[in-house]
Amino acid sequence: MNEYNFTQALKNALKEEMQKDSSVFVLGEDIGLRGGVYGVTEGFRDEFGEDRVMDTPVSETGIIGASIGAALMGMRPVPEIMFCDFLACCYDQIANQASKWTYMSGGKIKGIPMTVRVCCGAGVRAGSQHSQTNEGWFMNVPGIKIVYPSSPRDAYGLLKSSIRDQNPVLFYEHKLLYASERKEEIPDGDFTIPIGKSEVKKEGKDATIITYGLMVERSIEAANRLQKQGLDIEVLDLRTLKPLDEEGIIESVTKTGKAIIIHEAPKTGGVGSEVAAVISEKSFSSLTGPVIRLGAPDTPVPHSGMMEDNWLLSVDVIQNKVKSVLENI
Repeated sequence: MNEYNFTQALKNALKEEMQKDSSVFVLGEDIGLRGGVYGVTEGFRDEFGEDRVMDTPVSETGIIGASIGAALMGMRPVPEIMFCDFLACCYDQIANQASKWTYMSGGKIKGIPMTVRVCCGAGVRAGSQHSQTNEGWFMNVPGIKIVYPSSPRDAYGLLKSSIRDQNPVLFYEHKLLYASERKEEIPDGDFTIPIGKSEVKKEGKDATIITYGLMVERSIEAANRLQKQGLDIEVLDLRTLKPLDEEGIIESVTKTGKAIIIHEAPKTGGVGSEVAAVISEKSFSSLTGPVIRLGAPDTPVPHSGMMEDNWLLSVDVIQNKVKSVLENI
């Protein structure tokens, strides 16, 4: 067993995949000489050289376009998008090109094995254009996968599975998780976690919190506080948003009878809407109360520290909302 924090887990998973498979390479803004803004690829250029660790111009369109071309030619590119907000610049390449090549070729092209590492999330005073978490933009795009780990162990195992996958994967990494010193043990050997499988991070019987990313840790803390007040809350980490683990969701909600879906992004049109629909369609008879969604307000992320802290869901907000839901059912 090795103990890694979130950044170390990503770094080691990526390095090991590059060591095993010469078709895996990384590209992005400042990932070579600087090792990336968040330090994930620090030292990679010394080990793998400029051909496999490529500093690019400041052009998300160019980064993703080049990656799709490389994937079509048999490579496994791992591009980094420094801020997920700028996925808007290359949305066409992801939604209309990478996602559709296999279908439009009648299966002659066996997929676009491209893993886009996407840095996301609020809480670092980066302003409205550098602080979003926009996974909801891509939920309606067939042909791609969306992975969103919450812990070092999940980051390690899911990044390996994503790089090996034959489909384009958006791999979301929250900025505040890079900064976390929380460490987890990761098994030796070729450890992976399958894409499309959720995990219960805390068992409970009174209600299920369904969440992912940064909100997992905050939801667990809120659930632990509520435990002291006699409320037994289950926390289900989706880990993969596309494809959703519908079986895992239904199993947990059937067990507890109540569902509170939490995500950092604005509530309207977010991942929670899809999860709520799945529960309503497939587990309605097990519900003992309405499906509740909790997300950010429908505003841009503020730059002001005090305003941003109020915009971003806190442990207190989650705790109070869950308690209120249970008291009023």
